[in-house]
Amino acid sequence: RMVAEFGYDATVPRDATLRERLAEAAPDGVDVVVDNVGGEQLQAAVAAARPGARIVLIGTLAAQLSAASSGTTAPVELDTFQLIVKDITVRGLLSVDERTGAEWVERFGGWLRSGEITFPHTRIAGIDRAPEALQGLLSGRYVGTVVVEL
Repeated sequence: RMVAEFGYDATVPRDATLRERLAEAAPDGVDVVVDNVGGEQLQAAVAAARPGARIVLIGTLAAQLSAASSGTTAPVELDTFQLIVKDITVRGLLSVDERTGAEWVERFGGWLRSGEITFPHTRIAGIDRAPEALQGLLSGRYVGTVVVEL
């Protein structure tokens, strides 16, 4: 569904062979990584990175969803030697800022209008249906963003 409907080039399921599957999906390596998970996914991305790759960290779901974590820290062990020899840039991004916001809106809007990507979402009318919306999201009934309209 990610490839067929949402325009991704490939998907890599999270399992014991994550690094191998990423290498199969991107045999020439990866140039840009937008990581919202951290943990072993970030380690695999560093391993698959090409020289000069850029990694943007926008979330830490691996730590936030872990029962063993407080959700306020996200430790991950990275091979810093690979960061150096591959000249990988790693940057944290909290939000889109004034410098990039307008450009992002234009690019993302263009991709949506052209159909290059889709933004899966479900709209549910009425704040009284918010618990139903959350339950549906958590159970997998909805894909993507769920918007509760007031």
